[in-house]
Amino acid sequence: MAGNNSNAASVNLEKEQIFGMAEKEMEYRVDLFNRLTQTCFEKCIEKRYKEPELNMGENSCIDRCVSKYWQVTNLIGQLLGSNRPPM
Repeated sequence: MAGNNSNAASVNLEKEQIFGMAEKEMEYRVDLFNRLTQTCFEKCIEKRYKEPELNMGENSCIDRCVSKYWQVTNLIGQLLGSNRPPM
């Protein structure tokens, strides 16, 4: 009987660790997305809004910005020996 309690506790601890890791991963992804959005918005969008839609130049700038952002974060992740971009 004591073995079953130990097994159950071990399984619960493992589940908690998995959920904790998933939570950290989600926080990481949200932070990365927020930083990417803020960086590219500041670089590409005019401070005075003239139109409700993005113009062609803003669209192109955002595409290039996002692409470069991912390239750099992936490169840094590789240099640090991680399979995911750094925070």
